[in-house]
Amino acid sequence: MPLYEYIAEDPEKGCRTCSEVFELRRPVDRAPLELCPLCKQPVRKLISSVNTPILTKPMSVSDAKSAGFTVLKRRDKGAYEKL
Repeated sequence: MPLYEYIAEDPEKGCRTCSEVFELRRPVDRAPLELCPLCKQPVRKLISSVNTPILTKPMSVSDAKSAGFTVLKRRDKGAYEKL
């Protein structure tokens, strides 16, 4: 199930939970949450940031081989050699 983030439309009127961003797991086929589950104040769904892996350094040939990849080097036009 995906994780959705919500916040109160008016944080001053919301409870401790919805006055700040809170996360909620909900099935994809359900409609977005409209009211806070605790205080019943209107909430809105936020667009979350995407989690992407960050590579700290480029992979070397030995790193690629140890990870199970086949490393090829171009020799001539259209001809590759396995390292």
